[in-house]
Amino acid sequence: MELTVWRTFVTVCRLGSLSAAAIELNHTQSAVSRQIAGLERQLGVPLVERHARGVRPTPAGEVFRHHAVATLNEADRAVRAARDVRDGTFARPLAVGATPSLAAGIVPEAIRGLLERAGSIRWNLLPGLSAQLHNRVIAGDLDIAVVTDAPPGLPHDPRVMRRFLGLDDMVVALPVGHPQAARGPVHIQTLADQTWVEDNDGSAALLRQHAARAGVSARIDLTAADLVGKMALVATGHAIALIPGVLTGALRTGVTTMPLVDPPTRGIYAITPRRDPHPSAAPLLDQLATAFASVRPPHAPHQPTEKDAHAAALTFDDSVTETPRV
Repeated sequence: MELTVWRTFVTVCRLGSLSAAAIELNHTQSAVSRQIAGLERQLGVPLVERHARGVRPTPAGEVFRHHAVATLNEADRAVRAARDVRDGTFARPLAVGATPSLAAGIVPEAIRGLLERAGSIRWNLLPGLSAQLHNRVIAGDLDIAVVTDAPPGLPHDPRVMRRFLGLDDMVVALPVGHPQAARGPVHIQTLADQTWVEDNDGSAALLRQHAARAGVSARIDLTAADLVGKMALVATGHAIALIPGVLTGALRTGVTTMPLVDPPTRGIYAITPRRDPHPSAAPLLDQLATAFASVRPPHAPHQPTEKDAHAAALTFDDSVTETPRV
C-alpha cells in the first residue's frame, strides 16, 4: 500500500469531504475517489460512507485512520531524520512515552526542565497505557517511558531498567457543585451510593479494591473511552471518578477533587532500555523526579518510605535501579 493513498484517506476523514480533500491535495475529485476505492479493495472493507454533508469513516475506517495517522507521522519523522543526516545536522530525537495522566503534567514539566539545562533537543511524546509503553521500550520505539504499577502491574523484564519516582495518591474527581466538593478527606463509605465512571481497567481495579477493604462496593455504572471523556462526564455531573493525584493541576473547568482517607496509591516509574540508552535519558530521569515532587497535590500527606522501597524491590527484583528514600 502506498503512503500517498493513506495520506489521501486521512485527509478525507479530517475534512469530511472528497472535494475538499481533492483541493487540499491538488488532485481531482475523481482521483481521490479512485484512491479510496482502491484502498477499500485492498483491505476488503468499506472505509467511508456518505451522508448529507459529505463522507465519514465507517467503524473499520476509523480504526484504520487511527493507525494510518501514527504510521504517516512516523514516516514523516523518518524523512526528516534522513534529510538531517544529509545536511549534517543529525541528532537522534528523544522518544518519550507516558500514560495519559502523566503526559498531562509531570512529563511536559520535566522536559521543560531538561531543555532549560541542556539547550535545544529534538523530542517527541507518545501517550499510551503502561503495558503498551513497556512493549514500545522493548521494541526500541521509546527511549524512556513514564508508567505506573496500577493493576495489572508491570512485568519483570531484564531488558529494561526502572527508576522509582514516587507514590501517587488517588483522589476523587467531582463536579464543582457536588455536595461533597471542598470538604476534607472522606471515607469511601461516604461515596458508596454515588455513580462512578472509569476509563481503564487499572483505575477501576484500584477503586474496587479500595471500596472492598472498607466493606462497601463502588457502583461503576459508566465507562468512558479515555481520560478526556471521563472528565467530561464528571464535569457535567453524570458521575464522580477516581483519578491520579498528579492530575489535579491539569483538570478541566468544572471539576474539583477531594482526598480520600487512606487513599489507594500507585507507584510511578520511569523505564529505559538497558542497551543503547539515549544520552538525554539520564538527565531527563532527574527532571522527572523533580517534576513529580513539584506536582504532588498539597493534601498528599506522605512520601515514599523504606517499607515502600522494600515492597517495590519484592515486586520488581533487580530491575529497579533506584529505590525510594525517606
